[in-house]
Amino acid sequence: MKEKRSFFERLTGTVKIDDELEPEVEEEEETKKPVSHLPIKSEWGEEEPEGELTVDVYQTPDDIIIKAMVSGMDPNELDISIGRDTVTIKGKREGVREVTDDDYFCRELYWGSFSRTIALPQEIEVEEAEATQKHGLLTIRLPKIDKRRQAKLRVKSV
Repeated sequence: MKEKRSFFERLTGTVKIDDELEPEVEEEEETKKPVSHLPIKSEWGEEEPEGELTVDVYQTPDDIIIKAMVSGMDPNELDISIGRDTVTIKGKREGVREVTDDDYFCRELYWGSFSRTIALPQEIEVEEAEATQKHGLLTIRLPKIDKRRQAKLRVKSV
């Protein structure tokens, strides 16, 4: 006989898995080191992919605003490319090696190259865009194109 699914299982569409079918989880060894987010070269000399910058994107009646934390970076080290419908932010956070890997208890800060390409919900005026950085918070203001705006065109006699 089939067992009745719980309210949560019906709501989310999940299926109960029998304890017998659950995969065995390997116990973590005490000697393992904490996860490092530093770019590490693999055995074949290839560098790991760059990190993805976290952003907030919202709109006001006239602008699209993008905010990202880029603390510890010189504003001149950021590469911001703006098109009519996309924005790409690239940079590299250089970590200073003060201690050896064995001396870390925890490493959660991201050091290395990062980038983020954001598809914009509507076209913007590229020439009027502004970027500022204050206390590590990058703010990019992108003025929206007003498609309702009309201009009168004078016809010249040739």
